[in-house]
Amino acid sequence: MSRLRTPASPAYLRVVRASAWYDLAVTAGFATPWTYALVHDALSSCGNALGLGALPELDLWQILFANLMGSVVVVWAVLRIVGPLPEHGLFDGIARALFATWQAYALAHGVSQLLWLFFGVEVTFGVLQLVPWRRGGNACRARMRNADHRSTGRSLT
Repeated sequence: MSRLRTPASPAYLRVVRASAWYDLAVTAGFATPWTYALVHDALSSCGNALGLGALPELDLWQILFANLMGSVVVVWAVLRIVGPLPEHGLFDGIARALFATWQAYALAHGVSQLLWLFFGVEVTFGVLQLVPWRRGGNACRARMRNADHRSTGRSLT
């Protein structure tokens, strides 16, 4: 983990970009009703084949929320692929902590055990993107404060 010492390092930005590529690959199919139906069927079949359980039957509310989540995550992923910034890793790490929390909640309440596969990736990318901020993020935090002051026109003095 020493290569990820600071959020501004090239290795850290590669992690931010890799997490974005993962998100794009996994969630692009959630972005439309037609592709979500295909993804839903594939995940249900996979869950059954592995003995982890199928997904619930499709309904319009589930499709709507899957499409909303898929659309937002696809846009967020493309932003991090095109121009990853240290701050993107910080916010993505926070979002992954939230996603993992709600996935753990769902797992504790009986959803398909197939969710464990996604949970593991959320936690891994979350840790990889948040730990460097705790260790060596002072320079990046200072840079963010300075950028904020420049954008608002306020002086640091």
